[in-house]
Amino acid sequence: MTRQFDLAGASGTRYRYSHLDENRFLPPAGANYVIAELTSEGANVVFAGETDNLASQSWRADLEKARRKFAAATLLTRLNVTRAVREAERQDLVENYHPPLNG
Repeated sequence: MTRQFDLAGASGTRYRYSHLDENRFLPPAGANYVIAELTSEGANVVFAGETDNLASQSWRADLEKARRKFAAATLLTRLNVTRAVREAERQDLVENYHPPLNG
């Protein structure tokens, strides 16, 4: 299975996300993250979020919650330093995919 996934926002903008190995070194950088079930057809997005610091692992609680409902859920990330850019991207993805865990 590929390690990079292109996800489209409602605006038509495409964002390239990478599969995250949870056990590797994580940079202390701002990032968007998507929790998805990966299939041969692509990613089924169940949650879209953002963090100021990927290394803080604040995303882990969202991933654990997702795995209770979607056992095969995995984390995809995309580094974005600016909060405004992260928020806009997250909203664009939510508007397109309507992830069930974004409430």
